[in-house]
Amino acid sequence: SITKERTEVILQGTSSLDPSDPSAVWEEYDFKCKPGDLKRRPCLITPYHYRLDWLMWFAAFQTYEQNEWIIHLAGKLLAQEEEALSLMATNPFAGRAPP
Repeated sequence: SITKERTEVILQGTSSLDPSDPSAVWEEYDFKCKPGDLKRRPCLITPYHYRLDWLMWFAAFQTYEQNEWIIHLAGKLLAQEEEALSLMATNPFAGRAPP
């Protein structure tokens, strides 16, 4: 069965020195095939799928303690590791200081 609502995990970063500041601008990392921007054309890669995007769907049903790999992925994105960034559709901090 398929759920009627889809909960999504969204990864964001900010260049703000104080992330809790209400004026901090948070920028989203886009995935290659995971639903996100409604103006983006849906990807079509049948019969395959992007494994990270697929795992993110299941991670939304659980806690981060049950999906410790998300913490490691976030750390790699914060460090702007090319291997991790290659799994993403966009890097909002490309050419800038890391978040």
